[in-house]
Amino acid sequence: QVQLVESGGGLVQPGGSLRLSCVVSGFTLANYAIGWFRQAPGKEREGVSCISSSYDSTFYGDSVRGRFTTSRDNAKNTVYLQMDSLRAEDTAVYYCARRIVCGGSWSVDGTYDYWGQGTQVTVSS
Repeated sequence: QVQLVESGGGLVQPGGSLRLSCVVSGFTLANYAIGWFRQAPGKEREGVSCISSSYDSTFYGDSVRGRFTTSRDNAKNTVYLQMDSLRAEDTAVYYCARRIVCGGSWSVDGTYDYWGQGTQVTVSS
């Protein structure tokens, strides 16, 4: 069955870096776009990034653009989210999710069909 499993979260100091991984199974990663979302306590889920299935086109939310980078390795069935210059406001549970293409609605969580269970990222000194 379709599965997405996130890992790599943890506690990091402000200004530090983390790399999240999303390992997928049950489908051909090369045929799908993968989005990253996050949800902080008491806040709505927010679109972080999306990487397309072809030509590796990427999209980023305004709050992370220039600090986060998403990439993919189809041979390893894995999508990554490199997070640099982390801030306290980046603290959240991070999720990866699947859809056919990124496109203009990439940040709308209802357009994704399968989700991972999430990984906690805490930025604190």
